[in-house]
Amino acid sequence: MGGLLSRLRFRYEPGPLMKKPLIAGLLAIVALAAAPGKRKFTGIVTDSMCATGDHSRMRMGPTDAECTIACVEAHGALYVLYDGKEVYTLSDQQAPEKFAGKKVTVTGSLDTKTKTIHVDSITAVK
Repeated sequence: MGGLLSRLRFRYEPGPLMKKPLIAGLLAIVALAAAPGKRKFTGIVTDSMCATGDHSRMRMGPTDAECTIACVEAHGALYVLYDGKEVYTLSDQQAPEKFAGKKVTVTGSLDTKTKTIHVDSITAVK
């Protein structure tokens, strides 16, 4: 019987029903790998009214930090991160207050459609 088995050749060929789940699985893996994940963004915490960090026109306080906080509290502005080129709205509107007017690194994921960083953490740059 061993001779008979050695002479038989078994060849497995997946049918069309087996190929589709394999292709779908591979596409899902590729899509997840390409999906934007957590990134680090470095810039100045400012407000949406003075988005580029130039508070000279508003001057709601003696410092940029005080002007930023005043614009958020008194005028309904939002805390944003300005990296020198782009302005990103911060999803967390509580934590940025203590970093107003300061250079920080924000870790989070970016919603490119709304230019909003979904904040995981904010740390001051030394």
